[in-house]
Amino acid sequence: MNTKQSLTSIGQPVPELPVEDVERSQQHYRDALGFEIAWLYPGKTIGAVSRGEVAIFFRKRTQPFEPAVHWVFAEDIDATYQELQSLGANIVQPLELMPSGLRQFTVEDLDGNRFYFHHD
Repeated sequence: MNTKQSLTSIGQPVPELPVEDVERSQQHYRDALGFEIAWLYPGKTIGAVSRGEVAIFFRKRTQPFEPAVHWVFAEDIDATYQELQSLGANIVQPLELMPSGLRQFTVEDLDGNRFYFHHD
């Protein structure tokens, strides 16, 4: 008999990125990464963007702060790379095959937050 209780369903985590200017970051993610602006809190200290089922929150911080790092699985890495490149995303490492066997590229936002897009 299995005595382990089934767990309730929980949603996908939503990252909160440190940024100097929330509104500027929202516009950058819209223009260079294909997100939509979701909401901006009065006072412009916190806001969000979304793309499909992905949401990202931004919180106003004062430099220096530690940029966040995220690993993002892309089902079609070539199409994702081409799309973000055509939008003008800041690709700091081009698409390549890594020693680990992953094909990946790296995008950095205006505040140094990094996204490692990969597919094996």
